[in-house]
Amino acid sequence: MSGDRPTLPPVRLPSDAELARDALAVPLLARAVRLARWAGPGTRVGAGGELVDEQLPDAAEVLGLIGTGSPEPTEGDEALAAQARADAEAEASEAWRVAVDTGLVEVEDAEDDAASGSSGSSDDADGTVSAGAALELITSGSPQDILSLWLDALDVVFADATAPVLEDLAGAIGDDGEIDLDALDWDPEVEAEFLEGVLGNLYLLTVGEGGTDPVPVPLPVLAASMIVPDDMGEPTDDVLEQVSEAMMRLDDQFALLEPIGLVTYVPVDEALMVEDSEAGADAVPSGDDEDVSRYGVVTLTPLGLHGIRSRMRDAGVEAPAVGDLAEKGADALLDGVAHFPEPAARAETEQWLARREAAAAARELLVAAKGTDPGAPLRRLHCQQSLALVGAEAEPAVREVLDDPELGGLARVWLAELGAVDVPPPSESMIFWLAIDTIAAQLDAEGEPVELQELVEGLVGQHSGFFDAAWRVDHPATADVLEAMGRLHRDRKSAKEARKAAFKARSRSGG
Repeated sequence: MSGDRPTLPPVRLPSDAELARDALAVPLLARAVRLARWAGPGTRVGAGGELVDEQLPDAAEVLGLIGTGSPEPTEGDEALAAQARADAEAEASEAWRVAVDTGLVEVEDAEDDAASGSSGSSDDADGTVSAGAALELITSGSPQDILSLWLDALDVVFADATAPVLEDLAGAIGDDGEIDLDALDWDPEVEAEFLEGVLGNLYLLTVGEGGTDPVPVPLPVLAASMIVPDDMGEPTDDVLEQVSEAMMRLDDQFALLEPIGLVTYVPVDEALMVEDSEAGADAVPSGDDEDVSRYGVVTLTPLGLHGIRSRMRDAGVEAPAVGDLAEKGADALLDGVAHFPEPAARAETEQWLARREAAAAARELLVAAKGTDPGAPLRRLHCQQSLALVGAEAEPAVREVLDDPELGGLARVWLAELGAVDVPPPSESMIFWLAIDTIAAQLDAEGEPVELQELVEGLVGQHSGFFDAAWRVDHPATADVLEAMGRLHRDRKSAKEARKAAFKARSRSGG
């Protein structure tokens, strides 16, 4: 009897100003900004705007990744030092690419110069480098400007994360030196869709817990959420192998996504991979907490929640956030929070109330709670909960609806909980109407949980001849509620009476 539910629970995000500060502090964007400020007309780039190899040591030094004052390595350390330099230059190259692709740096005529050169070397493909328009946003842009820049940087990293790994590229190079795409067995759309799905599941696991505190998610859980069918009991060996392969790919991808601030990530323990290889086992944990943590743990940051939500909304997915309804009317608020988790519904209502005078807000809520449509009972339930947040200032508005057939019962309950005096007793018809309305709201909100079963049995126990009176109640949900009571009540005789009463109610209403 409920309307359409939102696709995802609402996320609770920090303010744009706080998120923008987080964005400016993430390592990869901060490095891109430093390189943009360092670059100038003398910076040499290749045909695609990339830094030429000769420039990479200087870029890495600017970023503090390597230093000119370091002592010469000993003979045994040379290999490690060379690898450290290579890693530093790779990080500098990635930061430069982010700077170029986000507009922090402007590279002009690189391709034209490359076309005019005869040798095709990077030395002959220099372009002209200047500060990009986006660089000014770092100091003068709004929080929204900074977040837009960060999202552009996230797009760059996402593309890298879904690109083929170097080992696969090397194996797909043909005799002519060109990459054989068929041999590569790589579909960019499939790769992107898989990673988007993983991030979507990570988002859902996070917002499902309230979306405020970090929620560490084991990598095997994420991989299995994409591979193992919901109705599968014990995974087959083939499915476990697929989960293992997905975990290894995700391990590489989250290592790339962490420097842009999307996640914090504890990678897969390399020693564990050696152990599994020697034992001939798939990379899937056995179950205890210690083992699971060794297989990688990923945590979505608040900035990551913002980023994934933005990407989902761009794709047409409904992804609400607490605060979306703050400037809308009471009808939008009560409908919007109808299926929010309780903490999110309260937070949304508090933001809505903070923008309004208490008595006026109470009256607007009560008007919005009226109605005979399927969603009306749940609106009235959330109206009552919202009025509790208003407090005693709502009392005059609530007393105004004591004689309203739809709101009178709600008003009496609210006033009684407030401890108000001179509350007129409800009529018997109002008591039964409120009982039907309350159960209808609970059915809409939660289905048929154990708590509702206890409510149903308590109501029937308190009122002799409950069903004989209930089927006569002039409420749109009477028949549906009585049918549900027949399913919920554990006493067979009472359940049968409820079903008979539901039949009478349908006959009375012509349905």
